[in-house]
Amino acid sequence: MCVSTYRCYGPGVPRDPDTAAWAGVLRAHAAVVPQLERALARIGLPLTWYDVLLVVNAAPRRMLTMSELGRRAVVSRERVSRVVTELVREGLVERLANPDDGRSSYAAITPAGRRRLRAAAPVYLAAVDEHFLHHLSAREADTIARALGRVVAEEDPGGLG
Repeated sequence: MCVSTYRCYGPGVPRDPDTAAWAGVLRAHAAVVPQLERALARIGLPLTWYDVLLVVNAAPRRMLTMSELGRRAVVSRERVSRVVTELVREGLVERLANPDDGRSSYAAITPAGRRRLRAAAPVYLAAVDEHFLHHLSAREADTIARALGRVVAEEDPGGLG
């Protein structure tokens, strides 16, 4: 049990639990994401590419409309189109015309994209383990997953799920 609130939350972290929870999410993200970026950079794959490839690969028929990809990807919706253009240039994704709507297109992962994603997955997962999960017990990880899952479900029901 903490004797001092300061020692419980550490220097520069708000002392009330509600604000500290939000600050913790932001600080953990800021601390871990650069580590993941560095790990993937060593194998020549930007984190934004990994994110888009992962989301498209998990979609039905391994393709999503650009608007759906924008809702599901962690990369900002504004950057999704640019990332897809980069992935198309590398042969990892292809854009397909939407036959039902001439104004939209699909992003579909290519076989080369699936191979690249499979090759990168162990590097990504090892970095997540080392820089995030290693610091948590299984119970803490479960609590965080459930709590943040509720936030996402309420605030972005069509997004990351």
